[in-house]
Amino acid sequence: MSSTHYRGRFAPSPTGPLHFGSLAAAVGSYLDAKHHNGTWLVRIEDLDVPRCVPGAADDILHTLEAFGLRWDEAVIYQSQRTAAYEEALQQLQALGMVYPCACTRKEIADSALHGIDGQIYPGTCRNGVPPGREGRAWRVRTGDHAVGFDDALQGHISQCLESEIGDFVVKRADGLFAYQLAVVVDDAFQGITDVVRGADLLCSTPRQIYLQHLLGFPTPAYLHLPIAVNAQGEKLSKQTLAQPVGTHHAAAALFDVLVFLHQQPPAELRSGNVEQILDWAIANWHPEALRNCRQLAV
Repeated sequence: MSSTHYRGRFAPSPTGPLHFGSLAAAVGSYLDAKHHNGTWLVRIEDLDVPRCVPGAADDILHTLEAFGLRWDEAVIYQSQRTAAYEEALQQLQALGMVYPCACTRKEIADSALHGIDGQIYPGTCRNGVPPGREGRAWRVRTGDHAVGFDDALQGHISQCLESEIGDFVVKRADGLFAYQLAVVVDDAFQGITDVVRGADLLCSTPRQIYLQHLLGFPTPAYLHLPIAVNAQGEKLSKQTLAQPVGTHHAAAALFDVLVFLHQQPPAELRSGNVEQILDWAIANWHPEALRNCRQLAV
């Protein structure tokens, strides 16, 4: 608990209010940071403008405050950082590691294999855009070597990006920068040393580490918490009609999050307030109780 250099973050997308699963990720990242006497930041990942809901970012911040999850530095918004992403893209262009792509989603779907995270790009434009076509997106060249890391809960994770993912998009055809590039640039900008987030992002991590290496950024330590699923085994989300977290009974909901995270809070803590529950949780944070667990039913 003396690692004062620790810098963690919670980075929600404002596509709607926080639900139980996203609150659990926020609490887990907060507890890990505070247990290590670290700094906890909040970043609003509002880059995918078509999916963002007006007012959702403010709602998320108010919800975090109601649960006692107070950030230590100013909140940053990805929508205000496009110049930084453009600079990173130019750096990749100078390295010869990205190329323009003219393929549509339908063309990729018709000619690609299905991989661990969608369609594997078949490399159609890797050696040049076909005659008469115009490059709309930008893809990064991947290699046939494994990219691996040791996750604090999920163990060793390794991917061959070329065969399992394919050359992936860093700037979309609609002109928006892709999540994989933006998150890498922002983690480096904020000096993030430890990333605690949901296991739904586990398979994205090798792509992010690959970009970190290309751009000369340090690689944080990773800890992927189990995602919350419903009775049908579906991840809680807006699409699965997950209910927003209410703030009127924040202490009770916080206690339930600790139970979900296998922290075994004492029964008498249920009658405590938010501050008391957080104080106990910070002192007793034990993520190892979730080792090798990728999802938990709510």
